[in-house]
Amino acid sequence: MASIFNQYSLLWIVVVILIAVGFFLFRKNRRIPEIIAFLVICAGLVIAWLFIRPVQTPLSETAAEVRAQIGAGKPVLLEFQSPY
Repeated sequence: MASIFNQYSLLWIVVVILIAVGFFLFRKNRRIPEIIAFLVICAGLVIAWLFIRPVQTPLSETAAEVRAQIGAGKPVLLEFQSPY
């Protein structure tokens, strides 16, 4: 159960933010400016996710290329990341 919160923590945070913002924006009536503000917040969260999401680097596909670069006279920085 804890791994669900750990692996999908960004999703949980976004859901909580959208619920809180929706609650405060739509307390009374749904007017056009509030709907636009909610859509802008949703778009901002999607854009933020596109920038901070983990992506596979080109060198991570072939381990042989990485091994060939290590010790070939150039400094190499290895960074190991989990996709979540």
